[in-house]
Amino acid sequence: MAGSWSRDGAVQDQIDASVEDAVAAARSQLPVGTSLTHCKECGTAIPEARRKAVPDVRFCVGCQTEVDKQQTSLSGYNRRGSKNSQLR
Repeated sequence: MAGSWSRDGAVQDQIDASVEDAVAAARSQLPVGTSLTHCKECGTAIPEARRKAVPDVRFCVGCQTEVDKQQTSLSGYNRRGSKNSQLR
């Protein structure tokens, strides 16, 4: 269902690009390396069980919770736009 102003497959290309961006973002979050023994933020000792369970851990549980909250508040760029913006 392409309009006269867009080429065939343009919508699928846009969807594919969004998926590729999401996969790249997820891969960048994968752990690599060795865990720290003390929290990078507050200096609290990180328990050995956590270091074994989470490879490349950098933060204690409390600081990691705060980091996760900040990361989820940063939403990605919406390539498609909202329905309302398309109707204006």
